[in-house]
Amino acid sequence: MEASKSHLLLKRAVNVKAIVTPRWKEEVQQQSQAQINQLDAQMQQVDTEGQRVMADIRRQGHETTNPMVAQQLRELEAQVSQKKSEILGRKTQVLQQLQQAQLMEMEQEVNQGQIEGFFRVETGDNLIRKMQVEILLRDGEIVEIRGDL
Repeated sequence: MEASKSHLLLKRAVNVKAIVTPRWKEEVQQQSQAQINQLDAQMQQVDTEGQRVMADIRRQGHETTNPMVAQQLRELEAQVSQKKSEILGRKTQVLQQLQQAQLMEMEQEVNQGQIEGFFRVETGDNLIRKMQVEILLRDGEIVEIRGDL
């Protein structure tokens, strides 16, 4: 933070919005598909690892004769099931977001997130207005900066 007698340099969150275009929808679809593929791979990994660990436990002791082994297997199955449910929940979220994006109308503005930026304030400035800045993108290009810089 830099300060002098006439101004002060501060940091603010800048909202980023995008205009819905065919290219934007295509990029959302590609990003969503990549996330879905990653989640599918995680699901497969959890399943494979769970089966491997259960097989190791079974090799070490017979679950029919050792109640501790049977208990371990039940707990492990529950953990694997819970992890798979979490991944499936995230996948469902991504699919819902993809569906919402596909239903958006062209030229509609949508929130893309926030970035941080610095700004200068001086005596007499309206801090509230200076904090409310947005950047509007069309296919990644800045088309408008809204608010008091």
